[in-house]
Amino acid sequence: MGLKKLENYEGVAVRVLLDNRAIGLFIDMTFAQEKRFKMEKLKKPLLVRNVDGMVNAGGAIIYQVECNMFFRGHVKRARMNVCNLGKTEVILGML
Repeated sequence: MGLKKLENYEGVAVRVLLDNRAIGLFIDMTFAQEKRFKMEKLKKPLLVRNVDGMVNAGGAIIYQVECNMFFRGHVKRARMNVCNLGKTEVILGML
């Protein structure tokens, strides 16, 4: 799968975890910073919990990334919440 930045159309290959229990789309903070995605600050922070119910060590979500997702010829505009995902680059959950 790939992501394309909206501001300069640069494409980035990503490893994705599909999680039908996750609510939303998530991108790792370190990955987003390293790949220089434009992060937009949220008006109100979002509390995020891990699969075990514990509050994420990275704290509340305060940024989002807007980009285009590409997979097997399909393109979809997406807003991804930026948080600490550890070794996972992107989590695609239910919308």
